[in-house]
Amino acid sequence: MGVFVPTYFAPISLFSQIYQSNEIIFEVEENFQKQSYRNRCYIYGANGKQMLNIPVKKNTSKEKQKTKDTRIENSVKWQDQHFKSLKASYNCSPFFEFYEDDLQALFRKKYDFLIDVNIDCFLFFTEVLQLDLPFSKTLSYLATYQENDFRHLADTKQTQTTQPLKYIQVFDDKHGFIPNLSLLDLLFMEGPNTLSFF
Repeated sequence: MGVFVPTYFAPISLFSQIYQSNEIIFEVEENFQKQSYRNRCYIYGANGKQMLNIPVKKNTSKEKQKTKDTRIENSVKWQDQHFKSLKASYNCSPFFEFYEDDLQALFRKKYDFLIDVNIDCFLFFTEVLQLDLPFSKTLSYLATYQENDFRHLADTKQTQTTQPLKYIQVFDDKHGFIPNLSLLDLLFMEGPNTLSFF
């Protein structure tokens, strides 16, 4: 069992932990935290590490906002921008075209809540990697779990404890290897071989 926060195209270290868990529980009752992988991911752009950020609506109530209640600010055309950024970065990668149609379908879908985007990102990865990873959602918030609490991996300031396996990246001749980008980076470079890097 592992408890995780649903994230936007999870970083490699987080998805690696998900892959190693036989039971996945997604934390949906916690308070939304800004500047985390909940609404952002990092890819390898022509100028190095590039952030893709989903804009969220400001919380107008005095109560803290739960992650499951966090709404997307759709007045910003973030889906078009993110897909164009991914295409510009990875169009020449070995496997981008294999996943492009499935990815584009996700970016054409209309979303109101951030949690729905993040669950669909998780399902995208399980589908293209042919993984059977059933999950459930929390019904109440617990501050701590006895074991297998991986919620901290959704924090962008979290440092990786294990040395990542290196793979060829699209612009590594310019900027070198950048560890722990979104799993998309590894997927577009390694395709079906992605799981061998966990």
